Amino acid sequence: MIYQFHSKAGPDVIMLSDLSQRIFDIIEHPLEKRGILVAERLPEFIARLESAIAADVASKSSAPDTPSDSDQEKPTADRLGQRAFPFLELMKQSRAANEPIVWGV
Repeated sequence: MIYQFHSKAGPDVIMLSDLSQRIFDIIEHPLEKRGILVAERLPEFIARLESAIAADVASKSSAPDTPSDSDQEKPTADRLGQRAFPFLELMKQSRAANEPIVWGV
């Protein structure tokens, strides 16, 4: 399934269900076919997602490095951060404009 997230504050973000579910598990909000993230809770959701991204990067960087493996692991070292970046930016823009994020409408 594909989710398209809308906000008056920024461009739409389209994500597949696996990434959407992972992000919504992190921010501890249910992911349904239709929904809304109210502006009042966005600072909390942003903090949770940024914390998870930082933890993901830290866990990848603490893995033992071997010369042959280091080149292969660098592109995916912050994969959550790369994949979640558009949604994180939409949340930040929505928070700044005090606008909700909706999907499935």
